[in-house]
Amino acid sequence: MFRKALLVGYMLSAMGMVAQNLPTGTALPVMLHSPIDGGKTVPGTTVKARLMQDVNLPSGLRIPAGATVLGDVVEVAPPGASSGSRLVFKFDRLLFDKRTLHFSSHLRALASRNEVFDAQLPTNAIDDFGTTVADWVTVQVGGNELVYRGDGTVMAANQVVGSADSGGAVRAKLQVVDAAGCHASSEPQSLWVFSTTACGVYGYEDTTIAHRGRTDPIGEVVLTSHKKVRVQGGSGLLLVTN
Repeated sequence: MFRKALLVGYMLSAMGMVAQNLPTGTALPVMLHSPIDGGKTVPGTTVKARLMQDVNLPSGLRIPAGATVLGDVVEVAPPGASSGSRLVFKFDRLLFDKRTLHFSSHLRALASRNEVFDAQLPTNAIDDFGTTVADWVTVQVGGNELVYRGDGTVMAANQVVGSADSGGAVRAKLQVVDAAGCHASSEPQSLWVFSTTACGVYGYEDTTIAHRGRTDPIGEVVLTSHKKVRVQGGSGLLLVTN
């Protein structure tokens, strides 16, 4: 068995591929490439997203922004079903630099394309649009946290809660939101446009996260709505590994 494992490892190395797992509690802020449409998408469809900020792992490995995150549609129930419209999907593969990282994840927060867009605009158009992007102040999705790109801080209630770079990449510890079942993180995470308290759905009326994927069935995210569930391309998802 040991010799077989060595042989498999050698073959993977020779092919330039490395398979490993992501640590539990790693936040993956991603943008959806194309819509997941509850009226058109069928089970088994592969869904693709893009990692929007570098993610540093405890091992020292850095997953670069732009890495591809893949998942699958598990189930689609159109409007009219007994429980209303229902969309089930999961994300579990990350591809970059000829590596394949496997993981199980749950959905902490979902933001519409408009919410993502607004979070990347300056709070004061008159003052900020005359400056460089590095000087802008922006507001995170799902909270009132301000990102001061000029001095590299993220502020909430006059307290520093995280750090940021001139491009708007944010690192901070996620906070617990008991009522919605969102847990805190022990280490700062890559959050992109999301606040430390982001937990739920933003910008999609009548859509709820009925199951995050933290418990059985682990990894499967369930979105429900009285209307057709449709997640736009360009939407932001804050995934957290199980």
